[in-house]
Amino acid sequence: MQRAEIVARAAEGQPVEVVECELGGMDLSGLDLAGWAFRRCGMKAARFVGAVLDGAVFEGCRGAGADFAAARLGDGELRGCDFNNGSFAGAVLTGARIVGCKLTGANWVKAGTIGVVVEDTLLVSARLRGVTFRKAQLCGVDFSLADLTQVDFREAVFEGSSLREALTEGARFEGADLRGADLCGLRLGDAARFKGATISRGQAGALLAELGLRVA
Repeated sequence: MQRAEIVARAAEGQPVEVVECELGGMDLSGLDLAGWAFRRCGMKAARFVGAVLDGAVFEGCRGAGADFAAARLGDGELRGCDFNNGSFAGAVLTGARIVGCKLTGANWVKAGTIGVVVEDTLLVSARLRGVTFRKAQLCGVDFSLADLTQVDFREAVFEGSSLREALTEGARFEGADLRGADLCGLRLGDAARFKGATISRGQAGALLAELGLRVA
C-alpha cells in the first residue's frame, strides 16, 4: 500500500485493515487512522506524528525508530510489536493495551498514560520521565536501566517485573506492591516516596545490604 492510497482511504473515514505491507520510512503524520488495524507490517522509521490512532491496532509490526510523537492512541492496542528506539513523546495512550512488545530505548516523555495496560513488554533503557502508572497492573514489564524520574507508581502492582538499575529520582511508590519486582540497584532516597509500599523480606534484606547494613 502506497502513501497516496492510505491518504485516500483515510479521507473516506472508514477503518481499514493493512496486512503485511511495507510502510518503512513512510510519513503518515496528522492522518486520521482511528480504528485502523496494522498487522505484520514493516514500519522502520515510519512517522505517525500527531496522527489520530484512537482504537487502532498494531499487531506483529516491526518499526524500529518509528515516531508516534503527539499521536492519539487512546484505547488502541500494540501487540507483539517491535518499536525499539521509537518515540511516543507527548502521545495520548489513555486506555491503551501494550502487550508483548519490544520498546527498548523508547521515548515516552510527557505521554498521557492514564489507564494504560502494559504486559510482558521490554522498556529497558526507555525514557519515561514524568509518566503515570498509578494503580496500574504491571505484569512482566522490564524497566531495567530506564529513566523513571518523577514517574507515578502509586498503588501500582508489580508482577514478574524489573526496576533493576533504573533511575527513580523523584518517582513515587506510595502504596505500591513491589513484591513482584526486581529491585536490584534501586536507590531508596527519600523514604517518604515509599510510604505504605509493600516489599518482601528478601527484598528488604537486599535493600538494607545496599545501604551497608546487615540483618542479624
